Amino acid sequence: MIIKTLAENLSSSPLLNSEHSLSLYIETNNKKILFDTGAGNLFLENACKMGVDIKDVDFAVISHGHYDHGGGLRTFLKENDNAPVYIHKKAFDNYYAKAPGQTPISIGIDCSLKWHERIVQTEGNYIINKEAKLFSGITEREFFSSSNDSLYMELGEFLVNDEFRHEQNLLIREADKMVLFAGCAHNGIVNIMKNVYTEEGAFPDYIFSGFHLFNKSTGTSEQPDLIEGIASFMVSTNAKFYTGHCTGIEAYNQLKKIMGDQIQYMATGSVFHLA
Repeated sequence: MIIKTLAENLSSSPLLNSEHSLSLYIETNNKKILFDTGAGNLFLENACKMGVDIKDVDFAVISHGHYDHGGGLRTFLKENDNAPVYIHKKAFDNYYAKAPGQTPISIGIDCSLKWHERIVQTEGNYIINKEAKLFSGITEREFFSSSNDSLYMELGEFLVNDEFRHEQNLLIREADKMVLFAGCAHNGIVNIMKNVYTEEGAFPDYIFSGFHLFNKSTGTSEQPDLIEGIASFMVSTNAKFYTGHCTGIEAYNQLKKIMGDQIQYMATGSVFHLA
């Protein structure tokens, strides 16, 4: 399996631009997959420079209804005229970010695309094919990041704290390995991985995900003790982690000190070959 980071907050090459977003290209033995589209056209620009033809993608997955993961959806649908896009049915609802004392800012995705003919609306566990499945509905709140406190959803005429029901995760099996892709892991990477263990009887071997340990609205990182608890759990699973985007550099550096080679940053332009 090959994973290429098409868009992320930082870049590993002066030839590739970066933005606050995430987009990953995944190539298995059987399929070519786009996981998230970033915030706009950048994923496509970088894909061309990295030798990835978006026209060849077999299917796309949008992890949740925030612009930095689904903002390039219209671009993808225009560039690729065949691939279905799997997205949770609640991802087209209205979502906001709000710092204390500030006006809410819309961070949703283009709701006019909800009924596009190639949009496949998902819920719960959803089987894509024999190697790929989606799952959502995580309700546990162990090691839940306080960075989520600035994120809201529209409920009638009110804004309430986002419950992240629109978030879904992709699990791919290839040979004897399981690979988990979770856009921001708003529901908590620990809770998501424990759900995989419950359903599959084992933890994933590899995880590609932001961990949402940085609050963009306030510019602050998660508390060190919570990061340490997450790191301790990760170490215990013996999995290999690739992270970036909403994890934040301060939190990543703390994770790296504890986890060493078990964790790696996935900046724009990174290419990972999984055995």
